[in-house]
Amino acid sequence: MRKEPNRNIAVAVYILQAVSFFVGGITGLVGVIINYVKLDEVTGTWVEPHFRWQIKTFWIGLLWSVIGIITAPFIIGWFILLGISIWVIYRIVKGALALNDGKTP
Repeated sequence: MRKEPNRNIAVAVYILQAVSFFVGGITGLVGVIINYVKLDEVTGTWVEPHFRWQIKTFWIGLLWSVIGIITAPFIIGWFILLGISIWVIYRIVKGALALNDGKTP
């Protein structure tokens, strides 16, 4: 496992993203704020791709969740919400496993 002082921050953000499924997304918002605040510190390190992966996961997840909620009355929204949930879970797991192995996502 590669050593990097900000690795633990990336771990914490993956945890916050995972917990967001159970608390309505607020911890995901906290996580992306942490990503933006600490991004300059990780620029150029092997942890930077994880921060960018987490930021992208948050924003795309939020966009498609909003689209899914808006279209939920038309049934298609439920499929969108299911799909984006699976996609976000995949990205959290893939990123966390890569981080644990000292690799980029």
